[in-house]
Amino acid sequence: MLYWMLVFVPISIVLEFVAPERHLLVFLAAALAIVPLAGWLGQATEQLAERSGEGVGGLLNATFGNATELIIGLSALRAGLYDVVKASIVGSIVGNILLVLGASMLAGGLRHHEQQYNVSGARSQATLLTLAAIALILPAAYNAAVAPRNPQGLAPLSLYISLVLLMVYGLFLVYSLVTHKSLFSGNVDFEQSSDHPPLWSAGKALLVLGVATVLIAWVSEILVGAIEPSARELGLSNLFVGLFVVAILGNAAEHASAVSAALKNRMDLALSIAIGSSVQVALLVAPVLVLASLVLGPASMDLAFSGGLVLSVLVAVLITGQVAGDGRSDWLKGVQLLAVYLILGLAFFFTPDISVR
Repeated sequence: MLYWMLVFVPISIVLEFVAPERHLLVFLAAALAIVPLAGWLGQATEQLAERSGEGVGGLLNATFGNATELIIGLSALRAGLYDVVKASIVGSIVGNILLVLGASMLAGGLRHHEQQYNVSGARSQATLLTLAAIALILPAAYNAAVAPRNPQGLAPLSLYISLVLLMVYGLFLVYSLVTHKSLFSGNVDFEQSSDHPPLWSAGKALLVLGVATVLIAWVSEILVGAIEPSARELGLSNLFVGLFVVAILGNAAEHASAVSAALKNRMDLALSIAIGSSVQVALLVAPVLVLASLVLGPASMDLAFSGGLVLSVLVAVLITGQVAGDGRSDWLKGVQLLAVYLILGLAFFFTPDISVR
């Protein structure tokens, strides 16, 4: 199915040049074009995961999958759409640990009665998500309590917090890939059919990654340009579009790869993709966007997210820690995560179009 959807890549590019005033049509074409490109990313990183193991494979998938979020975020920064940037950051964090992980546990649980994974590795990533929640709460609290008296302090506070998060993410890479890599290497044999296709060469996988990333960058520019007028035409708020529509498109690679891994009984890889991607968005993508706003944006972006966005992250982190903390998964756990995501979606769908600041 993904292959025929590639036709939307040239369609979206052509529409951008010949009918730029048809904002909704341009947005829909670009959105549909990103899905197969994200699928390419997921397929290529899964091929590399076969060679490098669950931990490195999950990191590669999260990194290249999050390239979509980062590219969309940079495009939105240049356009000054900070509300969309902040909503898409939270949407990516929440979407990965509720939608992607929930769908993976549901799909894997329907095929396998119960699935196992390394609980220590899952808990270490869940703890990092708690750190991410703290990093969002404190700037929001500062913005509410202190910023009215000292508004100049919010920007440097966000900058220094971003630097701390980047440092922690770098140390987490050392932890997961060097000093404690056994926690992320997988502890079960995964299913592989007798007619399993041969592995791609490393060169082919890297080429697909590179081509898909470049095309996603191009299409993302088109998508971001059509967000605001399309949202108005559909009667949706920028908050909802950034939190759910843009985030779901950006998570397409992780979604496809994590569900595929769960179906093959590779839950360590599925968790590494889903939770690891949220960790990377919170500790790498968000700080990078804050730093990039100093150069690309009309003004510096801070980390003072609205109460609703912060609450969404807290709720998602809370239930993920409960669900992923015992080393086993089944279809009911997947349903629980998806139910929370649906409830959040309904809440923001009925939220009026106000700034996320």
